Amino acid sequence: MSRSQTRSSRVRRRRRIALVSAITAVVVVAGAAVAVPIALTRLGGTESSAAPTSSPHAEPSPPGSTPTRTPTPTPTPTPTPTSPVAEACPGGDTLLTVWAHPDDDIIFGNPTISEAIAAGQCVRTVFLTAGDAGRGLDYTHARELGILRAYNVMRGNEGLWDDNEITLDSGMRLDRLTPRGDGRISVFFVRLPDGNITDGGFAATGYATMSKLLDGSIAPLAPIDGGPAVSSPQLSASLTEFAEALRPARTLTHIPRGSAFAPGDHPDHSVVGTLVRDAIGPLDGVGSGVRYFVGYPSEDLPRNVEGVALDAKVETYRVYSQQDDVIRCADRDACLSTRKFGEWLQRSYPKSEDELQMP
Repeated sequence: MSRSQTRSSRVRRRRRIALVSAITAVVVVAGAAVAVPIALTRLGGTESSAAPTSSPHAEPSPPGSTPTRTPTPTPTPTPTPTSPVAEACPGGDTLLTVWAHPDDDIIFGNPTISEAIAAGQCVRTVFLTAGDAGRGLDYTHARELGILRAYNVMRGNEGLWDDNEITLDSGMRLDRLTPRGDGRISVFFVRLPDGNITDGGFAATGYATMSKLLDGSIAPLAPIDGGPAVSSPQLSASLTEFAEALRPARTLTHIPRGSAFAPGDHPDHSVVGTLVRDAIGPLDGVGSGVRYFVGYPSEDLPRNVEGVALDAKVETYRVYSQQDDVIRCADRDACLSTRKFGEWLQRSYPKSEDELQMP
């Protein structure tokens, strides 16, 4: 931080002239310098002279003259700090999507996501867990690579992705990946431990889960890549920061706890849906655009994705699955024949707040 110094000069009169100096504080956040102007004002009172002086005599103004008034300068507003996740959208509307595991978006959120990309909208996708299944970072990175290739399919362009580590104003650290030359798409990885379908976690990650974090039985929760641990309030603040910085027209996520559509879903899904509902749902101009997608229980609902939309959805998923050795499928028929997954791919059920059937 640089400091500017001011020197006050005294004149032999009864008044002291107020001195105003401005300093610029340079704040370095994540390697970037941001200039923040701060105004410092020192005001002084009158001083006594050593000896009395005669009162000054004002010269009379010429007839018809009007005193000149100096306009009061308008103060320069202090710029509002910009969140590191704030990104301008060259295509207009922004779609924010928040999921538990890499692949939840293309299984449950499609074809909505692919349609938004085709329409030229911006898509910002956040994955809160590593989806590691207790198998470590190698499996996590494989799934993440699959997701990037799936987004290449949806945007119709193969290419490199730029990887940047960022720290939110909330203090949460995450990785942002953006396809080079295409600012419409961003994918964010937080890499918190996978909670397991049992909600008990995995031995490899100390049985830590987001459910335990949300319920207060553990605090905080560390990402599996060794990043800084995250508290439940910090996680909520991070989601709010995303929504306030991006001002999405729509936000997609999972069904929250308590909904009639939650029983039978993955516990991680329910936690993420709850976090989004609590952090983004109440926000003016944003909360009304949140849609909650039915997860595992969707297999019991009628099939509603077919034709060209189903073909595109399955192909996107197939490309992803080549990096996921747990659910890899070679072609369309094999993907649709995969137990559970084939049924989920043929369905997509978004619910508004009023449709959640909360108690």
